[in-house]
Amino acid sequence: MSSIQKAHEKLPGSLILLLAASAGFGVAALYYSQPMLGVLGPDIGASARSVGFVPTLTQLGYALGILLLAPLGDRFDRRRIILAKASVLVLALLGAAFSPSVAPLLAASLVIGLSATLAQDVVPAAATLAPEAHRGRIVGTVMTGLLLGILLSRVLAGFVAEHFGWRTMFVVAAVSIAFIGAAAARGLPRLRPTTHLGYGALLGSLAGLWKRHGALRRATFAQALLSVGFSAFWSTLAVMLHGAPFHLGSAAAGAFGLAGAAGALAAPIAGRLADRRGPELVIRMGAVLVAVSFAAMLFAPLLATPAARLGLIVVAAIGFDFGLQAALIAHQTVVYGIDPGARSRLNAVFFTGVFVGMATGSALGALVLAQWGWPGVAAMASVSALGALAVRMWPAASSKKKAAVACGSAA
Repeated sequence: MSSIQKAHEKLPGSLILLLAASAGFGVAALYYSQPMLGVLGPDIGASARSVGFVPTLTQLGYALGILLLAPLGDRFDRRRIILAKASVLVLALLGAAFSPSVAPLLAASLVIGLSATLAQDVVPAAATLAPEAHRGRIVGTVMTGLLLGILLSRVLAGFVAEHFGWRTMFVVAAVSIAFIGAAAARGLPRLRPTTHLGYGALLGSLAGLWKRHGALRRATFAQALLSVGFSAFWSTLAVMLHGAPFHLGSAAAGAFGLAGAAGALAAPIAGRLADRRGPELVIRMGAVLVAVSFAAMLFAPLLATPAARLGLIVVAAIGFDFGLQAALIAHQTVVYGIDPGARSRLNAVFFTGVFVGMATGSALGALVLAQWGWPGVAAMASVSALGALAVRMWPAASSKKKAAVACGSAA
């Protein structure tokens, strides 16, 4: 057994915690601006339309970073990439904090998105460092940090902006990334590159990986379908809560992030179950839970009081988030096991599909809400989850059919 394998088997808890914190604080930088737009725009004299491009450019930068920068993790030491992105992210966050007008803020937002993709370097690093027998558990733990970063960032940003100002939030975010960078410089081991391909060939290989690996295509399609419902819910929730019968403000919608955070507990549980029983079972169970949770929201109008309806939506939100995160962890276990030498590129392909699903869900959610109301959104999300389940069931059905044909031929 090599010394590297022995080191992997003794992966310390402090390193797992560092990886989880790096992923969480890194991805949180994408979402700090969203609850602050109401106070941010008037302070710099920007219109609501122009300031609305702040989160748009942040997300665009993140999508471009996943596609164009994440594959570099196979070509270079991921530790160096993470440290470089952390340095750029600190400068971008400080640039946002001290932006005198909307133009430099928009530029800083794009760079924030690009450099926040350090989170997409951390997760493959965790998969590489983890022993195979415990990869699901360790990746699940790191993903818990990432998911908590997504879900709690809006709550934190809204509180800090309201009490201390939006610029303070960006400074706090920059300080947090600086601490993460310093800790990573001391505690993160070097990771050997797995390929010597040039940059053009590296990006070109993404299409080859997509064509060559059916497991990658199935995982991407299924998780993208699950992401449609997830994004549709979160993009329409504030509008739904603002109307009858709830008449609640944006703070209430932000508080739903706490309900979603409970769902993030699924990550380590799903990872352990995937290690023991295989990822396929976890994915199917997760898809079923998502479909059932969204379908349960259809019964909210039948409840007598607004409080009861709100309670049902909270419980359903915990349920679908739990199922979605479980499926995500299990899908990552599948994807990272396809080709250890191409984990960063596989991760780039997979998450590009996930973000396409999220963008589609946001667009469809707004259209469906306007046409059929909240029940339409819940029904669409449930159907998309059933579509994900069908994608995962299809290979198994095909395999059984082939096996039956083979047995018939032998007879």
